[in-house]
Amino acid sequence: MNHIDPQSGVAFTIRAGQLLKIVDPRGKQVCDLFCYNADDKRECLSVARSIDYADSILLSTGNDLYSNRSNKMLTIESDTCGRHDCLMPPCSLKMFQIVSGTDDHHKSCLENLSLGFKNFKFSTDDIGTCFNIFMNVSVSETGALKINAPLSKSGDSVLLRAQQNLIIGLTACSHEETNDGICKPIEWEIVN
Repeated sequence: MNHIDPQSGVAFTIRAGQLLKIVDPRGKQVCDLFCYNADDKRECLSVARSIDYADSILLSTGNDLYSNRSNKMLTIESDTCGRHDCLMPPCSLKMFQIVSGTDDHHKSCLENLSLGFKNFKFSTDDIGTCFNIFMNVSVSETGALKINAPLSKSGDSVLLRAQQNLIIGLTACSHEETNDGICKPIEWEIVN
């Protein structure tokens, strides 16, 4: 099992047909996932298309994550948590600065994805909205969004099957509010 330290990220390749297991070892920790087609880097994850084809903002077991070209990229094979987010972009330094009203530095998922993807020649501008594993966002009747504590417990996991050769970026989310006040690690492994 590979380990992602709190407020950091990784990027790696996975072949079509392989399974990726993502685990929340301590509970209530979000993992941002973004990916590209390893054979054509202009094709990337589109959570908007994934929402459209599922007719739901709550993606779980049996749902597919689609690309900007409407091709399947990943299939959710199993999910012990059942609550994830597709609406919020990866937290960024600019977001923290706007919200706090300061110029202070704060680690962010966008920064951590950028660092991981740098080895694959992607820039920050190439990263779109992520599939936010274990993130719990509710939508009110008026459309207001609220970030709630994740529902994931220690050991909860999501198993994803790659439908293409992929370059995947994962983070242990850096936003304290999103992770019930404490940023924790994430674990992952390629199962086969």
